Amino acid sequence: MSTIGTSAGRTSTGEPGTRQPGTGTGALVRWAQGALPDMLADIERLVRCESPSADLEAVARSADEVAELGARRLGVGPERVVIDGCVQLRWRLGSAEPDAPRVLLLAHHDTVWPIGSLRTHPFVVADGVMRGPGCFDMLTGLVMAMHAAARVAPGLDSAAVTLLVTGDEELGSPTSRALIESEAAGCRAAFVLEASGDGGALKTGRKGVSLYRVEITGRAAHAGLEPEKGRNTTVELARQVLSVTALSDAAEGTTVTPTLAHSGQTTNTVPAEAVFSVDARAVTAAEQDRVDAAMRALSPVAGCTIDVRGGVNRPPLEPSSSEGLWVEAVAAAERLGLPPLRRMTVGGGSDGNFTAGMGVPTLDGMGAVGGGAHADDEHVIVGEIAGRTALLAELIARVLA
Repeated sequence: MSTIGTSAGRTSTGEPGTRQPGTGTGALVRWAQGALPDMLADIERLVRCESPSADLEAVARSADEVAELGARRLGVGPERVVIDGCVQLRWRLGSAEPDAPRVLLLAHHDTVWPIGSLRTHPFVVADGVMRGPGCFDMLTGLVMAMHAAARVAPGLDSAAVTLLVTGDEELGSPTSRALIESEAAGCRAAFVLEASGDGGALKTGRKGVSLYRVEITGRAAHAGLEPEKGRNTTVELARQVLSVTALSDAAEGTTVTPTLAHSGQTTNTVPAEAVFSVDARAVTAAEQDRVDAAMRALSPVAGCTIDVRGGVNRPPLEPSSSEGLWVEAVAAAERLGLPPLRRMTVGGGSDGNFTAGMGVPTLDGMGAVGGGAHADDEHVIVGEIAGRTALLAELIARVLA
């Protein structure tokens, strides 16, 4: 079930300022550098409000913090979209005309860290490095999106920006996917504030993700007295695991990986049931489709039956979806006097897979520079935050120009 409500907000503290698209790039960098203390304070506030995805009460508390911050920075409160108990937040800024050029900023406020993680991984900034649960993935990117939108929004007359902050990305976006796709429809671009790749690289490609559960049914028999009367699902599982593994194609960047597996109940019984899971990732939709067809065509050879469940979870973010925005980003970085950009394709998925799968130009990895996502050494390089925020604001303005 979905409920939608609107909360009112007050004007932000400090003028975000206005500028015409494509001008004042030096002023833009100076603005971002001046805004850095506020951004660090905002990030600290969100990190200290722990928000593990599976804890809906924690996610709701986090949403309250994000909504209050956004109301202060953007001058208006968000719409709250509650789907199956999970809170998503949506700001629509600028023109309300349905055919106005629009850019979508995508972020999420849930993290993988359980309540209590701050005791062992406290928020701290020291020697130019920020640490704390979720700071890299992706609360810094969320704050950057807010500040960039606040900078650009006052200059929007006939264009619009949507900031969508979801609450279940780390679970695979089960409740927010339809909302993401609805907001992305018709947009000129989607900028995803996920953390950057190694060394600050933008993510111009992401593999598509498919998840399968292969269930095998055989016939039980006594393993010592009459094993020939059984249909051994452990043997069938071994054959099918080898068949599935052979679907990988290193040249195409396709990985098909059997993961969890189980068969049988006792050591002296021919097992009658077995199951294994498969994680498949592909750079292109064609490869994802090939693997999907092959998975559904698996056939038993030991007298058992096979049922393949699951399928495509996220379509690929193919590099072609990012190419135009990548060219714009390279030019924007040069105008802003930032170091040359790098790009990469990664195996992990994000909500950018959904927007790219719809045909919306998508540029991912626009958020924090650092490392250690989901790990003990999660961290953000503080000196990179201002430049990346200026880059985002410049790209929004350029795309909407």
